Amino acid sequence: MANPLWWKGAVIYQIYPRSFQDTNGDGIGDLRGIINRLDYIKSLGVDAVWISPFFKSPMKDFGYDISDYRDIDPIFGDLSDFDELIAEAHQRDIKIIIDQVLSHTSDQHPWFLQSRESNNNDYADWYVWADAKEDGTQPNNWLSIFGGPAWQWEPRREQYYLHNFLTEQPDLNFHNPQVRQAVLDNVEFWLKKGVDGFRLDAINFCYHDAQLRDNPAKPKEKRQGRGFSEDNPYAFQYHYYNNTQPENLDFMRDIRALLDKYPGTVALGEISSEDSLATMAEYTSGGDKLHMGYSFELLTDDYSSAYIRKTVETLEANMLEGWPCWAFSNHDVERVASRWAKNGEVNPEQVKMLTALLGSLRGSVCMYQGEELALGEADVAFEDLQDPYGITFWPNFKGRDGCRTPMPWQDGEHAGFSTVKPWLPVSHAHSLQHVAKQQQDAHSTLNAYSEFMAWRRQHRPLVEGDIHFIDTHEPVLAFTRNHGDESICCYFNLSEQPVSVEVTHAPSHQYQDSLRHHTGRLQGQTLHLPAFGCWFARL
Repeated sequence: MANPLWWKGAVIYQIYPRSFQDTNGDGIGDLRGIINRLDYIKSLGVDAVWISPFFKSPMKDFGYDISDYRDIDPIFGDLSDFDELIAEAHQRDIKIIIDQVLSHTSDQHPWFLQSRESNNNDYADWYVWADAKEDGTQPNNWLSIFGGPAWQWEPRREQYYLHNFLTEQPDLNFHNPQVRQAVLDNVEFWLKKGVDGFRLDAINFCYHDAQLRDNPAKPKEKRQGRGFSEDNPYAFQYHYYNNTQPENLDFMRDIRALLDKYPGTVALGEISSEDSLATMAEYTSGGDKLHMGYSFELLTDDYSSAYIRKTVETLEANMLEGWPCWAFSNHDVERVASRWAKNGEVNPEQVKMLTALLGSLRGSVCMYQGEELALGEADVAFEDLQDPYGITFWPNFKGRDGCRTPMPWQDGEHAGFSTVKPWLPVSHAHSLQHVAKQQQDAHSTLNAYSEFMAWRRQHRPLVEGDIHFIDTHEPVLAFTRNHGDESICCYFNLSEQPVSVEVTHAPSHQYQDSLRHHTGRLQGQTLHLPAFGCWFARL
């Protein structure tokens, strides 16, 4: 029987389908492209893939604005392609996790098209509608993440509707039980298709404060740290009322109850709240809500052993029952190879170290496509931008296109991604780091990535064990992973300079012969770590 807890400690490879592989010559990646690259994905040693949205959509937010939750957008293929993807992935023992965007729909969804017509139709209460104030202004001070008020006037109803994201992404009214049931029915459609789990986008945004209370202002000195640039007014508020409401916990229980009918399936919730670590713990507590939580705490510019340790220890202190999932990159943030690099200059040795570090933390792991190649953030010219977020906030914030450019596969025009001009240009720097080239280089980040993931899989402490940090000074991060009577000690040098540190643990075995990431050298009780060095030992 298959392991129903396969997700615990799993390595999940995130695919942004628009940019993975184009097979039909339209410059946009598709499901067939993922199918054709499954052998490559298998070679990475990952357990599952998470596929960003491929549902029918006007693509105002590139698939996160869904107009039909039960069908594939033609640019990606059709339902038969998806069925084939599931079958081919499962044949290779690769699990399939798909995005579900539950808090909002596209403004082109049939539910909204009817809801906006009047306040007395069958869908009138399916979205968050509110009257204007007496002076005609918005119902309250809530703001959209993408800039400006979170309310849009609809003259047909003479009311405002709520949109926490783009204007074209109206928020569903989860206070309506019909909405909750319809959403769960859509989720079950894909469970019946055979998916292994869901990454639940912005899952703490489902409910809003029914009283529509104003959010309080946030002092200027506290506006940083959640991934919003200083010129985005969204950072000017504490978002106490437009998301993360208490009622949402019961909906998490509804999701879990549904998934429990399909043994072995998993829910991974993306959480961005005023205290994301506390919310992750709350949303995964009790064994009756989400299986895993996922947040932006390690997707920021903060890069130090102290910050990483504090983040992980804070979650460990709060998440007593749930299971974490960590990531350094995804489709919404600057690629870690640039973000945590000195002066933004990508260093392959640092990327190798970060792969090992991420894979050694307690929890499951999300790795974004191209991370295994040490791809840095692409420089996308303003005239080539597609992301409305970046277009709005240019030039201080250039949006998300720099991490979404096409995957480089081989030599040649468009780096083997497509035979025609892609929807975003292939980065010249990326084209020099393509898959075929790195596969032939024994010292490449790609081969180091595959080797580490295979090695990690063989050591239960790294997959399932608990974690205990060891006191060190910057720039060294150290901890033990423990499972049963087996313990592994892990040391990482986060800097580009060699460093030495005293080791009090007596190792019974070092892994220098079985792991290229093991670059440290122990002399007596002094551990010498080269630039971006790692050291692993069994205790």
